[in-house]
Amino acid sequence: MTVLASGTAPAAQGVGPLLRAWRERRRVSQLELALRADSSARHISFVETGRSRPSEEMVLRLAEHLEVPVRERNALLLAAGYAPRYPETPLDDPALDALREGMERLIRGYEPYPALVVDATYGVLAANRGITMLLDGLPEHLLTPPVNAMRLTLHPEGLAPRIRNLPEWRGHLLEQMRREIALHRSPALRELYEEVEAYPVPAGARAVEPAEPVPYFALPLQIEHEGRVLSFISSIATFNTPMDVTVAELAIETLLPADRATVDHLHALLP
Repeated sequence: MTVLASGTAPAAQGVGPLLRAWRERRRVSQLELALRADSSARHISFVETGRSRPSEEMVLRLAEHLEVPVRERNALLLAAGYAPRYPETPLDDPALDALREGMERLIRGYEPYPALVVDATYGVLAANRGITMLLDGLPEHLLTPPVNAMRLTLHPEGLAPRIRNLPEWRGHLLEQMRREIALHRSPALRELYEEVEAYPVPAGARAVEPAEPVPYFALPLQIEHEGRVLSFISSIATFNTPMDVTVAELAIETLLPADRATVDHLHALLP
């Protein structure tokens, strides 16, 4: 898994401006951050302006209270003159065997409903039979590794023509990507966004009414399969308190059937 960091070299910029940028992004005042981190507004100000060099412990404490992603915490440490704290272990490393096997068991156990594991740039790392069923018939160039979930979904030769509420679902996915770009500052993610945002929307794409009422607490994905419109609610799970960059950037997406017709169709296809 490879996700690029910010285009600005952290060590050259200094930790103060980086911390200030994160504080402003979180809309937290210096005083509020000081109270959370058991410090003083004066010290926070000195750190942000470069008048005071924060300790390694203080950098990590501020990063925690500002909910800075793990990868960016390493960047803050480097900018402050400290070694990175969090490793980035390749997912195929033996040290992550138990994690990888656990995720694969989890998504297999979710069958017949679709589930997949993606990285920070939506690269597909694992998928169950529910997903492969939905991808049946897609062109080989979209299914050849490295497979990307956003390309599969929004490409005009991918799932896009099959999604009955494509304008709404496309808007939801693009907004999700914009939020993540603002949080992670990843050039690779921005490049992917610019690519998929430029894909044309098939003419006549519109929402259709499902066979049964769909809950309004979440936007459903309505996708055609074998002449039926299946409705799903998407849920994304991440790992709590990760100590590794790779693990921090993993996400498990599950598609929960939103109506009984979808449940019956999936169980009939994948008993």
